[in-house]
Amino acid sequence: MADVAMPRLSDSMEEGTILKWLKSDGDEVSRGDELVEIETDKANMTYEADQDGTLSIVAQEGDTLAVGETIARIGEGSSGDGAAPAEQEREEGGDEEGGGGETATATAEEAPPEEPAEPAAEEPEREEPEREQPEETGGNGRIKASPVARRMARELGLELGRVQGTGPGGRIVKADVEAASKGDGAQAAAPAEAPAAPEAEPEAEPKKAPPPVVSGEAQTGKGETTTQDLTRLQQTVARRMAESKATAPDFVLNVDVDMEEAVELRKQLKAAAAEGQPVPSFNDFVVKAAALALVDFPRANGAYRDGKFELYSRVNVGVAVAGQDALVVPTVFDADTKSLGQIARESRALAERVRAGAITPPELSSGTFTVSNLGMFGIQSFVAVINPPQAAILAVGAMAPTPVVRDGEVVVRNIMRITLSCDHRILYGADAAEFLGRIRERLENPLRLAL
Repeated sequence: MADVAMPRLSDSMEEGTILKWLKSDGDEVSRGDELVEIETDKANMTYEADQDGTLSIVAQEGDTLAVGETIARIGEGSSGDGAAPAEQEREEGGDEEGGGGETATATAEEAPPEEPAEPAAEEPEREEPEREQPEETGGNGRIKASPVARRMARELGLELGRVQGTGPGGRIVKADVEAASKGDGAQAAAPAEAPAAPEAEPEAEPKKAPPPVVSGEAQTGKGETTTQDLTRLQQTVARRMAESKATAPDFVLNVDVDMEEAVELRKQLKAAAAEGQPVPSFNDFVVKAAALALVDFPRANGAYRDGKFELYSRVNVGVAVAGQDALVVPTVFDADTKSLGQIARESRALAERVRAGAITPPELSSGTFTVSNLGMFGIQSFVAVINPPQAAILAVGAMAPTPVVRDGEVVVRNIMRITLSCDHRILYGADAAEFLGRIRERLENPLRLAL
């Protein structure tokens, strides 16, 4: 049988999580059939079979595996290869590091079927938790549990042998450990530590007793504290933002833009648009203006990497979108060559795919510059964090009627503040100021955006 490995679905992907199997164990599959939905560091992707045969699932839903590790096998038949079931069982019993190490080496010789229960009865305090729980195991004496469930059980002090599995084939999954921590499992781990502390010095050292843990919630002076795991996407955002602040010596410039003519132009475009045709938003105006300015200032369309400047031939503007519990930046490719109408259509389509979880890694990793807009929330101005390794990011605030002086008179105009965060290693003060001024010039003369 041929192994199906965890694929590398993006340039920065190091591991993936099995979200949902779209085929069942033992199903006949054909080349091109959708097999499994995988959560990567950028998006949720569907992986297809690359050959015909019978599917034998190795990694279960919820399992996280490194790129290249086996998630399934496809062959002539699931029972035709005598080695496959044993290897599959070892994969299912692997720890959270992907099935390696001590726990993955347990075989029928180490845990003979004739005496499955004796090791746990004679050595209840051995340091290898996966070998002291034989009560509810498969035929090879090993408890079937996902890596996430094993990790949670260790953190909560639960014995997996006392947890009832509800996954495929009786496999213990995360939900089983959470349920056990609220009931029998929560008390099961306590007897080992409970007797000595109360009888020795019940009053003298009250601080030695750990805070109670109920379903992952710790009782502290702040009340119940619940911990929540980050998704792959949230982990990537956290890592990249920390990398940006730690490595990029940034500086910030801002300028107020008179959007009065842009408001009038948008009214005309709205009146001329056919029914159902998207009308360019003011953010689309900003994307187009920034793209044209990037052509004039190549270093703003580049990156600092390993002591060198990288300058890109294409102007791909990323548009920050609030996605599923994380900020996602899909890309409008070649924005400098597209009309306002094209940018409007693509921006809306990208936002819809982000919210539907259907965005692809290439659409998230090819940007050369980023625009982030919080104006719709009434934020007048803010400083955005540079999206590494890009040279800069433009933050767009709310547009509001503002009294200004024009020709010696005070008039009310629609003013919008834009803020540019720059990596000083590639974009210097004077260049950044000219670049930002060029964006303002384009926005204040919006007919040039339509040419």
